Amino acid sequence: MSTREKQRLPKPDWLRIRLATEGNYAELKTMMRAKTLHTVCEEARCPNIYECWANRTATFMILGDICTRACRFCAVKTGQPTELDLAEPERVAEAAEQMMLRHCVVTSVARDDLADGGAQVFAMTIKAIRKRLPLCSVEVLIPDFMGNWDALRTVMDAKPDILNHNIETVRRLSDKVRAKAKYDRSLELLRRAKEMQPDIPTKSSLMLGVGEEWDEILEAMDDLRAVDCDILTIGQYLQPTPNHLPVERYVHPDEFKALKEEGLKRGFRHVESGPLVRSSYHAHEQVQSAAAALTHSAGN
Repeated sequence: MSTREKQRLPKPDWLRIRLATEGNYAELKTMMRAKTLHTVCEEARCPNIYECWANRTATFMILGDICTRACRFCAVKTGQPTELDLAEPERVAEAAEQMMLRHCVVTSVARDDLADGGAQVFAMTIKAIRKRLPLCSVEVLIPDFMGNWDALRTVMDAKPDILNHNIETVRRLSDKVRAKAKYDRSLELLRRAKEMQPDIPTKSSLMLGVGEEWDEILEAMDDLRAVDCDILTIGQYLQPTPNHLPVERYVHPDEFKALKEEGLKRGFRHVESGPLVRSSYHAHEQVQSAAAALTHSAGN
């Protein structure tokens, strides 16, 4: 065992995960492989994969499985992609139809090798899902497209039901945690998305346990609300391999609860906050909660 591994903090009891690899989980895994599809659930080693797949929900990862960035928290493979599969959107739509999804989440690796960062494929995927499943809401979790706002417009013109882009961490730690992505550029993306399509809810996420302070978390919330971000998810960072950033601390569930209250006080329509929360965790419920909050606000 390496010195780095010996220094890793032991996981607390509240991070225990129930494994359930039978039933729907096995069926979905077989289907994904048969259609040559990738999910961020697998590639990013999401702790909720067993629960979500057992409930027949998954987050599709388009544009291949090789990311052009090497963020220090992420388990997705990095390197130089070699191809672009334009038939992928239709296969994603077929899988969503086969799963009879009510809410579909689509994300991607970063494709800085493409002029539009893959925006056109995002748009094609949204349209393909809508054609097969008109009643299914579609959420996209997009990269920053290196500040290419024409690429962002391509996605927004396809009118996803939710536009998600994660700032990941507080301003002070952004350059340490993320590769190429910039804190202010992420905020600008969220601002422009709302400007382009005011009726489409925007969403972002923070992961805790990489060295942030309480006041910095609140500042990040304020920054997101300043660009009219509607939905916030907050979860615990878990080190995927010894080569990634170490966990500085495990945040207690009571602190996550307090942060949810802080977020709601600041005007987020919905805040999902807990140790195992990830950006797409309970995504369908987030949509419903945010819509209910908007209706309530409009009625007052």
